[in-house]
Amino acid sequence: MSAAASARQILKNLHEVMASRMHAQGKLDRVAEIVGESLSSEVCSIYLLREGMLELFATRGLNQSAVHVTRMAIGEGLTGTIADNVETLNLAEAKAHPDFQYRPETGEDKFHSFAGVPIVYRERAVGVLCVQHVDPRRYEEVEIEALQTTAMVLSELIANAELVDEEEARGLSEGMTGQQTVNGLTLVSGLSAGNAVYHQPRVQITQVMADDIEAERQRVYLAFDKMREQIDTLSSQAEFGVGGEHEEVLETYKMFAYDEGWSRRINEAIDSGLTAEAAIERVQQHTRMRMREIDDPLLADRMHDLEDLANRLLRIVSGQLGTAASQGLRRDTILIARNLGPAELLEYDRRRLKGVILEEGSLTAHVVIVARAMGVPVLGRASGIRGIIRDGDEILLDATAASATIRPTNSVAEAFEARFAKSREKQAAYASLRDVEPFTRCGTRIQVMMNAGLRDDIGSLAMTGADGVGLFRTEFQFLVSATLPQRERQLRLYRDVMDAAGDKPVIFRTVDIGGDKSVPYLATEDANADENPAMGWRALRLALTREGLMKAQARALIEAGGGRSLYVMFPMVSEPWEFDAAKAVFDEQLAFLRTKKKLLPDAIYYGAMLEVPALAEMLDLLLPKLSFLSVGTNDLTQFLFAADRANPKLAQRYDWLSLSIMRFLRRVVNSSVGTGVDLGVCGEMGGRRLEALALLGIGFRRLSITPAAVGPIKELVRKVDLAELGEAMTGWLADPSVNLREEMTAWAEAREIEVDG
Repeated sequence: MSAAASARQILKNLHEVMASRMHAQGKLDRVAEIVGESLSSEVCSIYLLREGMLELFATRGLNQSAVHVTRMAIGEGLTGTIADNVETLNLAEAKAHPDFQYRPETGEDKFHSFAGVPIVYRERAVGVLCVQHVDPRRYEEVEIEALQTTAMVLSELIANAELVDEEEARGLSEGMTGQQTVNGLTLVSGLSAGNAVYHQPRVQITQVMADDIEAERQRVYLAFDKMREQIDTLSSQAEFGVGGEHEEVLETYKMFAYDEGWSRRINEAIDSGLTAEAAIERVQQHTRMRMREIDDPLLADRMHDLEDLANRLLRIVSGQLGTAASQGLRRDTILIARNLGPAELLEYDRRRLKGVILEEGSLTAHVVIVARAMGVPVLGRASGIRGIIRDGDEILLDATAASATIRPTNSVAEAFEARFAKSREKQAAYASLRDVEPFTRCGTRIQVMMNAGLRDDIGSLAMTGADGVGLFRTEFQFLVSATLPQRERQLRLYRDVMDAAGDKPVIFRTVDIGGDKSVPYLATEDANADENPAMGWRALRLALTREGLMKAQARALIEAGGGRSLYVMFPMVSEPWEFDAAKAVFDEQLAFLRTKKKLLPDAIYYGAMLEVPALAEMLDLLLPKLSFLSVGTNDLTQFLFAADRANPKLAQRYDWLSLSIMRFLRRVVNSSVGTGVDLGVCGEMGGRRLEALALLGIGFRRLSITPAAVGPIKELVRKVDLAELGEAMTGWLADPSVNLREEMTAWAEAREIEVDG
């Protein structure tokens, strides 16, 4: 009998066994016989997880006296390795594998070849199915697939017969039901607590064997049609523009979606007696096994694309299309996901969403920008979380320390709650300063403004008592939209924001997209060629070449500002002519709207962001043209140090309080003295207490920061004597051997100024 015929016979016999009234142990014994006979293997053994150990439950070919006696730990021997890695092994010579262990009570010393597959339930290995043969040989692919299918059937049997207790059925050994710590990368700092909710819960296959093969085939056909329609719709949308990496991804998706080989393998699995869901999963398991054998990174990425597409197909065929957002959050939640888009994050109830943990994620991801604006802590690069975190688990998230505690003990939870309570007490004290103006001890009024990017953010103006919005990131509307926001949509947003702000100023930064904040509908060949996206074709550089984009935004802002003062700021200005070109676009639209008898702003104040170090050398030419100048410390720092802030190896390497940065910033301050230009800082640096103290010490009098930082900075301002601080700063910056962070911390502590929170 051929291997393919043997595999089909296994499935047929398994169906009969599962339908019989035999008890669970009898079914396991019969499955071992069926698989061994069909694959002409002298040995077939079934190990199941019990009390944290893999126990031999049934065997054909090994000593029967070893059943329920032979036990091994997860990771021990070949069987334990399969369970630990949740992967397939196919070995012509078992003894040659470094993890091979001989168990004398089994009588397996005469066998050479070995193949084993994990029995998976709730995404964790709860057992292992393995076969052995006297002669050295690798099992054929179709035989491995038969073993994988048998393992799926055993998974269903295990669940129905309760052969593994619920904790182990969830894939958790005794050590994994208690407290665990997950480490990652701080994407958005903060403390939070809540229960785990998966953004996209994995589809649970509850029925493996099909009752009606033709019905299952039709379900798969319909699912393929729907999936292909979705991919075609994405590919044909005009707003995605021409060229770009997104097109390559979509073309790969289309290639797999229409791949006859993939659909044929799924149909063959259905022919063998599997449900549509089980057939897709079996083919996907085979794909995962192949992925582990691929050394070519590009080909491995393509196999990951197929994995994503298979998950999409599985969701369609099972009817489980929605995310946790569509079901609504019922309690304080820590959201778990591999990755998220900004629009997906905004779908969640902000009252219940307390934090996010991502398996992937980067510092410059769009979702991180939005999460920071929402005040939601985010921990990224937390690998392996699906094997540690269960849906509903209690989580204490300390994104500031780049860690999360899962299922905390009472003592840990109490200690965390004490820290959390202290943090809330501080926040309450800061909130009490809402209506207090931030004057220094020497009587100087400091402007403390807030950054924003969403319509809902403007509510924080009243809550924090900020002096206005020093940076409204207009690109948020572009990042969360699937298409280019039309002028009317932009106009509504800008008007709503100014209405909500009342008499407080809002500085609108023109759109800063491209480079590391790319949007598919504005993709260009030039942008995709950038090796250093943050320093590439982005922000004002891109906008000035997209005539329609810049004109639409200019007109929308001018119309929205009708009858009041309008503040406009241009990002990524490198030379004065770029500012002139951007302002000319606004002047042109202003003249056009004047001819249309539109209500115009009472005054328009233009400013620029100083992010590119070269602009500091041209301030004598630029400042006479400006009403205000804002230093963007995030980009400026990475440009000064040639250090990508998205690179975790460099993220903590360069200090904002280094003498090089502080001397550069002081030179910018000195250049603006006597010009009448309002100079400020907008960026994360101004929201940190010690760094804010340094900025005040070198002469900055306007800070634009996150809403959460407004209270702490107002409290800090009221404790400072600027003359004393300025004198100390002058001395420190003149001494090349000084450690400014240490000196400033000691200076602040001596004056009872708290700088670490």
